[in-house]
Amino acid sequence: MEIIKGAESYRLEGTNKKAVLLIHGYTGTPDEMRPLGDYLNSVGYTVRCERLPGHGTTVEDLKKTTAKDWFATASNACKELLDEFDDVYVCGLSMGGLLAIKVAATLPVKKAAFLATPIFLPDRRIKFYPLLKFFIKELPKRKKNYGNMMKYNHSYEVMPTKPLGSLFALMNDVKNKFVKQVKVPAIVFQSTIEHTVVPKSAQYIYDNLGSAKKELHWLNHSGHLITLDKERMQVFAEIERFFQE
Repeated sequence: MEIIKGAESYRLEGTNKKAVLLIHGYTGTPDEMRPLGDYLNSVGYTVRCERLPGHGTTVEDLKKTTAKDWFATASNACKELLDEFDDVYVCGLSMGGLLAIKVAATLPVKKAAFLATPIFLPDRRIKFYPLLKFFIKELPKRKKNYGNMMKYNHSYEVMPTKPLGSLFALMNDVKNKFVKQVKVPAIVFQSTIEHTVVPKSAQYIYDNLGSAKKELHWLNHSGHLITLDKERMQVFAEIERFFQE
């Protein structure tokens, strides 16, 4: 199995004895989280981001995986950090945000950040998924050009439909169960203009979090990969502030 160059897992050693687990999105790679990882590492955090099963290699590999595999990788990485550090934070983007919610609901992390996390999707084809999956094996993706930050975007060009059933099941579990079980302080970010996640997803997450301390931040100039877009430094600074409070 050959890993796409730039799509590897990474760990950045910090100085403040605190750690952050970053979780990337569906069809994406750890590199889409690297600018955030570098930022948090520069202010002292040890940062770890695992390449989720089926990602960063081939679409055919991804077709063989499910949300159970992705969560196992994320939760195991978190458990290893918890064995090593007293304070562990989790942050996920898109599908990684769903996994981060489940991690925060089931493991003793300190705080959490959820970025562009889907609860509601705009694609009308979803309701036909039980039938479409037998006829359409891959869906084309609408990929935004993030300028010089495209060097961090090694995602697949298409979205395989086979694993989507388990992704939708994860989405429903988060919506109906796990988001309410998150009790730790949490910060939520969502673009108002992106085309992958319906913005009301962020409002739903914020409203239903069990956290006593929580924040919701709207972005008006970013695409779905907010870690690579124009407002990324604003997002990074807010996450740093929230984690340090």
